Amino acid sequence: MARRAVHGILLLDKPLDISSNGILQRVRWLYQAEKAGHTGALDPLASGLLPICFGEATKFCQFLLDTDKTYLVTAHFGLRTDTSDAAGEVISRKPVAFDQRMLEQIMQQFRGPQMQIPTMFSALKYQGQPLYKYARQGIEVPREARPITIFRFELQQFDGEYASFLVHCSKGTYIRTLIDDLGEALGCGAYVSALRRIQVGPFDATQMLTQEQLVPFNDKQDWASLDALLLPMDLALTGLPELQLNEVQQKRLVHGQTVQLNDTELADFGSASAEAVKLYGSAGQFIGVAGLDSGVLSVRRLLNTSVWQSEI
Repeated sequence: MARRAVHGILLLDKPLDISSNGILQRVRWLYQAEKAGHTGALDPLASGLLPICFGEATKFCQFLLDTDKTYLVTAHFGLRTDTSDAAGEVISRKPVAFDQRMLEQIMQQFRGPQMQIPTMFSALKYQGQPLYKYARQGIEVPREARPITIFRFELQQFDGEYASFLVHCSKGTYIRTLIDDLGEALGCGAYVSALRRIQVGPFDATQMLTQEQLVPFNDKQDWASLDALLLPMDLALTGLPELQLNEVQQKRLVHGQTVQLNDTELADFGSASAEAVKLYGSAGQFIGVAGLDSGVLSVRRLLNTSVWQSEI
């Protein structure tokens, strides 16, 4: 059958032992969707919240990529692997010579703003190639430390060899690197033995659906029920300021022109500048995102006109 024009966000509970792209393609097939993309890959050994954007929602994937995330992570101390997770080869073994009090004391070093050097086993690129391709060849390439923030780093359980943590972090944080660095600071090494993502921006684990929950609707070709599971695409932009346009302003932006807000509109909006603003049309429908600079609106991403007009 022909692929369908589907628009919205599905919060998928990604299972273990499959890549993010692999599960994306399965879900896209279940929806028979023309277009889909995910918002931040999870390794095959990681599970949990993977927002999948369909159709026009893919235009706003970057906003979820750039947001903060929360993980449940289990660390195995006394061993270090070349990938900093259970998929790698053990490269060192050292005795665990710390107690819970020392662990919690060292953890304090890893809270707040800091610089982190990304793992070689990442999708970051060097001279056009992902770092993991170099790593698999045994080649180490230079990586610049990047600014990250660990908002919460909480110990949940420790038995002397394994510890479980809750980590709330900014975009760009590598949990494997965090645990590897923690293990080195404790003098024994550590790797991630389990990882589960439970929050991405405004979305949390309570909203997730599994692939198995979707299959019966596909079997019956019950597209209406499948589509009803999708969230509105503007939820990806939760936290951005909002602006409702009048008909004249809406028409100008749709035609690629800028819009100068008057003093009253700026006073109501509360700011003359904003990096990103959610735009709603004269009928209250979400139509896209604009930037606001010194009172002038200019389009960043707009929905296809046929999509938002169908919501009126």
